[in-house]
Amino acid sequence: VVTDNTGAVTGLAFTEIKSPTDCSILMYRDNAADLKLTPVEVSEELIAASQVLLISGTALAASPSREAVFLALDYARKHGTTVVFDIDYRPYTWISAEETATYYNLAAEKCDIIVGTREEFDMMERFEQNPERSDQFTASKWFNYAAGIVIIKHGKEGSIAYTRDGAEHKAKSYPAKVVKTFGAGDSYAAGFLHGILSGWTIERSMEFGSAAACIVISSHSCSDAMPSVEQVEDYIERCNRGEITAG
Repeated sequence: VVTDNTGAVTGLAFTEIKSPTDCSILMYRDNAADLKLTPVEVSEELIAASQVLLISGTALAASPSREAVFLALDYARKHGTTVVFDIDYRPYTWISAEETATYYNLAAEKCDIIVGTREEFDMMERFEQNPERSDQFTASKWFNYAAGIVIIKHGKEGSIAYTRDGAEHKAKSYPAKVVKTFGAGDSYAAGFLHGILSGWTIERSMEFGSAAACIVISSHSCSDAMPSVEQVEDYIERCNRGEITAG
């Protein structure tokens, strides 16, 4: 952890939940401290000693955070640390769609696992021809670079993971009494990576991520609702027993 001394402020999030289908989030991100992270504040030793480096697309939205991310990516590749890219596209943090696509593509080239929604990948393909919005087209591009796994999320329809060997991996989703939708991406990524780091199959890891996301979207809170491993395992068991249904 490093302390910002530039006078930047902590970002704020205001949420409104009227119903599961009518909820909104307003982010105040003017002069946000997290985007002030500089390259000299990135620890090569920490990255070298880590199993995984997770980068968020939001961190690419402005300098000097953008340069810090690319330096972190170089350190990870140098030391063999697995890199995961959560696309995490938030339009209000970017100047233009063209700028977003350019920097997202440059970062994705250096990543081992790429995770995003179909809409987020559409944004990355602004300069490419994929009118059918083909998941296979999207995934195959990244296997020409560092990626070994590309996960494309389709909301209620579930997720598909593509691997370099040409295989497609699909996992079942779990029911949830949905209160709101935000927070699902972070919890899904956390659950999925827990599975991968535990040596599980891609399918089981995806299912664990899905269950973690269900817990968060069933709560009014966001980061406070992020579950423990035990809570996710209990949720899966209750779903399998039919104790939890969609609502």
